[in-house]
Amino acid sequence: MYKLQFFVCLFSAVLLSSLVALVAAQGSRNNTSKWQTLKGDSPLVIARGGFSGIFPDSSLYAYQLAVVTSLPDVVVWCDVQLTKDGVGICFPDLRLENGSNIDDYFKNGRKTYPVNGVPTPGWFSVDFTLNDLEPVNLKQRIYSRAPNFDGSLQKILTVEDVVKFARPPGLWLNVQHDAFFSQHNLTMRTFIISVSRRVVVNYISSPEVSFLRSIITRFRTSPTKLIFQFLGPDDVEPSTNQTYGSLLKNLTFIQTFASGILVPKNYIWPVDNSLYLQPHTSVVSDAHKAGLEVFASTFISDAALPYNYSYDPVAEYLNYVDNGDFSVDGVLSDFPITPSEAIDCFSHMGKNEKEQVKLLVISSEGASGDYPGCTDKAYSKAISDGVDVLDCPVQITNDGIPFCLGSINLKDRTNVDETNFSNLAKSNPDLNIDSGIYTYNLTWSQIQSTLRPAIFNPYANFSLFRNTKARNDGNFMQLSDFLAIASNASSVSGVLISIENAAYLAEKQGLGVTDAVLDALSKAGYNNQTAKKIMIKSSDSAVLKKFKSSSNYELVYTVDEDISDITNSTISGIKNFASSVVITKRSVFPTDKAFVTTQTMVVPKLQAFGFPVYVQLFRNEFASQPWDFFSDAYMEINTHFSGMGIDGVITEFPATAAKYRRNRCLGYKDIPIYMSPVQPGGLLPLMTEQLLPPALAPSPILSENDVVEPPLPPVVEKPPTTNTGNGSTAPGPTPRNGQPTTVASMILSSIAVLATLLLC
Repeated sequence: MYKLQFFVCLFSAVLLSSLVALVAAQGSRNNTSKWQTLKGDSPLVIARGGFSGIFPDSSLYAYQLAVVTSLPDVVVWCDVQLTKDGVGICFPDLRLENGSNIDDYFKNGRKTYPVNGVPTPGWFSVDFTLNDLEPVNLKQRIYSRAPNFDGSLQKILTVEDVVKFARPPGLWLNVQHDAFFSQHNLTMRTFIISVSRRVVVNYISSPEVSFLRSIITRFRTSPTKLIFQFLGPDDVEPSTNQTYGSLLKNLTFIQTFASGILVPKNYIWPVDNSLYLQPHTSVVSDAHKAGLEVFASTFISDAALPYNYSYDPVAEYLNYVDNGDFSVDGVLSDFPITPSEAIDCFSHMGKNEKEQVKLLVISSEGASGDYPGCTDKAYSKAISDGVDVLDCPVQITNDGIPFCLGSINLKDRTNVDETNFSNLAKSNPDLNIDSGIYTYNLTWSQIQSTLRPAIFNPYANFSLFRNTKARNDGNFMQLSDFLAIASNASSVSGVLISIENAAYLAEKQGLGVTDAVLDALSKAGYNNQTAKKIMIKSSDSAVLKKFKSSSNYELVYTVDEDISDITNSTISGIKNFASSVVITKRSVFPTDKAFVTTQTMVVPKLQAFGFPVYVQLFRNEFASQPWDFFSDAYMEINTHFSGMGIDGVITEFPATAAKYRRNRCLGYKDIPIYMSPVQPGGLLPLMTEQLLPPALAPSPILSENDVVEPPLPPVVEKPPTTNTGNGSTAPGPTPRNGQPTTVASMILSSIAVLATLLLC
């Protein structure tokens, strides 16, 4: 015990030093609106094994982080197992090797026991005393999560240890296998009754009817609530020999021994085989009518969500607590910071809610996280989502028509590989593309009549796909059509037109993309209006200089590589051709193996010279974010805005950024911890030296030579071409050949489930 106390003191010192300037008050709960819970109270956040999405489940790190970063009344969850000498420990699995390194210490300790009638091999707590378990360390049990904290001293905790050292506002004990322990002459009933005399236990749950009925007399007049846990609907409850699906139809029976039920979330909102939500069931309303509270489980931010949520876990929580029809009484989560912000910051909030902060929201190919980018569908969704600036990355066809598409390579954003145009694929060293079919290969008529847009799936390698039912929805948009849509959208304040590869297209393909853009803007009347901001964006200074004569344009220079710094002379040079700058997220917060290591001075330096700074590219998928951001897109946006003061975000999910601006927590006098920026590099001190990310060379410093480009070359005269079907001019439209679509995907630097207990 002395070793554990020493470890706690050491960890607490590191934790407190990392959490820099935590506000003592964690923010006000949202009590302004009536909740549709059983008693009208706001829903509870229950931290499963603490903050188990980041640290090893049921570790002190996990429990303390959950208490520090969640709502003030957070309840921590402990799966209770019994040791050989009858001590109750918090451990997430009956088999100890699933979450610890016990197999390293007791190589011959593997046994096979029947668990619910099934022979199960493993290392079981019933074979070890608490003293035996002293050297054993907890480790991350889910392989897709960061193992970097496994080397830290994280001992198996008793129930009393959790209360003493983590000091949680509430405690939930879950008894999963009472029958198993009874077979080994250990009585969970005796332990639970005994421990409830020593510490305050707020909730006790079990999937075994017989266990809850055995303790109901002891807790009938106690404030401790007994909760019946439902497993899968076809699983059989051992003491009644009924399926859990059958028991759900007899809530009156459950009410005789429990005050609430805990159900997997799909009991409430079913999901079909295509990962889309079905209409909600009557579980919550039926249980409330029976006087039972309802708690929902299996909330995990670092997993594929139903497509209806656009990979936004806050949207998922709100669908359970603030949908207008009902509210569950609590949610059980591996990432308790996210339901905390959902409940306190985003609930009961409409689209017309007052914006709390000024942050420009710029789309990336429209709402390309929900629909194929640069289509009418993606642009309409971005407008309804509350985007400020609608973007069009301009490409040009063989016959000189400018249109919107996210890549010059048609293979990236269309189904061109399904058509007979697939025989045009070839490498292009000038564009650094190994295999491409290029927009300048086809005429506008060929693109319109033969190709379909294809949704971009940047994290297909992680089995994270976007809105599969809409993967080919929408229509391609000429630049003129795009400008008309933006002009007619009163909520849109401006347009951003991106131009890349202009020199190559002029010199090698005889296509003047800058002239085509200027002509389209003039014909659309944008040069004679002041209602809409016009932003021209490029990584080529020569392109921006071409537009400099038009004083009503905001010229946006893109630094498309990750940089660690920028010299003052370079910034002065950019002043000659640009009025704002776009940089990458890693140029703000450098990362190493998906951990934020530090912050740069690039943003404040640029702003000191009067440049608005926009940052790209923000996505909702947890795999797009460093571990430090808790698999939470709002935490990432907030750290860039509140922590570094950026002026705008470029995002494929404009709804998320627009909703972030409206969240009420940003208007609190004391900003709660779950809406505070992350401390860069704050997780690193909690890793052992062996598990620290390897030190990488810093990104380059942007110099004057990096931003100076030669003038754009004149547009060469295009030689006459013969439509042979084998050259740069495509054959006429052909039917699809039925081959599967190939969509290029970016390889993610790491999977992400995120973490930062270092919020400042």
